[in-house]
Amino acid sequence: MAVVWIPALLRSLTRGTEKVTVAGTTLREVLDNLDRLYPGLKERLCEGGQVRPHITIVVDGEMGVEGLHHPIGEQSEIHFIPAISGG
Repeated sequence: MAVVWIPALLRSLTRGTEKVTVAGTTLREVLDNLDRLYPGLKERLCEGGQVRPHITIVVDGEMGVEGLHHPIGEQSEIHFIPAISGG
């Protein structure tokens, strides 16, 4: 199963959990299973059937460019990186 690292901004939804092991062969399946464990998490990461524009997905050290169709391996590591703005 893939290891999903939860960004600090979303850990309130995971009761402080930093990483979770989740089944799935695509990013969509992983997010669906993650949302079953922590309701509301997928809504914070996705909108209209796509990853929100201000979220970058990194799978196994590479930016996921296939969106929710991105393939996930048994040993994959997934990071969601929210954009940070300031001025």
